[in-house]
Amino acid sequence: MAARDGHDRGAASREKRWRGLDRLARRDRPSRSLLAVLVLAAATMITLDYRGGDDSPLEPARAWAGEAFGPVEAATAGAVRPFAAVPEWFRSRQDLRDDVARLSSENAELRRTVNGTDLDRNRLAEYDGLTRAASDTGYALVPARVVGYGPGQSFSHTVTIDAGTDAGVRADMTVVNNDGLVGRVVRASSSTATVVLAVDSESVVGGRLGSSMEIGFLRGRGMVGERGRLDLDLVDDSVVANQGDVVSTWGSRGGAPYVSGIPIGKVTAIFSSPRETSRRAVVAPLVDFTALDLVGVVVPPGTDSDRGLVEAGGRDR
Repeated sequence: MAARDGHDRGAASREKRWRGLDRLARRDRPSRSLLAVLVLAAATMITLDYRGGDDSPLEPARAWAGEAFGPVEAATAGAVRPFAAVPEWFRSRQDLRDDVARLSSENAELRRTVNGTDLDRNRLAEYDGLTRAASDTGYALVPARVVGYGPGQSFSHTVTIDAGTDAGVRADMTVVNNDGLVGRVVRASSSTATVVLAVDSESVVGGRLGSSMEIGFLRGRGMVGERGRLDLDLVDDSVVANQGDVVSTWGSRGGAPYVSGIPIGKVTAIFSSPRETSRRAVVAPLVDFTALDLVGVVVPPGTDSDRGLVEAGGRDR
């Protein structure tokens, strides 16, 4: 009897479960049907809109939606835009800083390149001029650079060059550049030498007029630049120098301290007086003593040197 009651209760329980599942199935069927209807309606509207083009039956609805929601979208976009642009603002500001730094670096590099190019171009021109000077005069030259400027020993206008006895430089040697006479060596160490300039007030150079071959003595006034001039006293007071005459060295015995034929300057004025026993001509030097850089020391051919010589014919040895 008890077993039969248990069997009846189990059957009743199973019947309740099946009835519950059936209710769930019936509840789910309308939802699926509604979804199918919505999908079909959407497909129909898309088809009609596509085929209708500008005359689509949905165009009025689309226009109404644009008029209704357009102002809201515009207001929302205007309110959000400043906040959305904040990251871009920071990126743009940093990009601008990077661009400024990069352009500044490039500008500095270009300036260094231009300055270096100008310096190299000028030095190359000076070296070419020194080579021509060696060819024109027939002398061998020790190239050197001016590394100091100032008074030395008993002279007020001297320069220091970076060539000394190791390069074959000795005292009482002529110093020139690509324009003409610079001066003479007054002292030399192993690696440097002191050169007194031709415009020094204690400097005396024998000069010759190119037009008449008349000779005289040039004395410096102790000044450089625009006022740097030399006075030429001609030996024959009856000779009149002409403005524009080129004055060159007439040389010393043994070529020391001055070799012959080195251009010194041009006559710019002539003075004479009954009280004077000779005529005096004012000579403007060809060399710019305020911009000395590359110079050449005249040495005998075959001189032993720690650097290459610029020899006659433009050859380096």
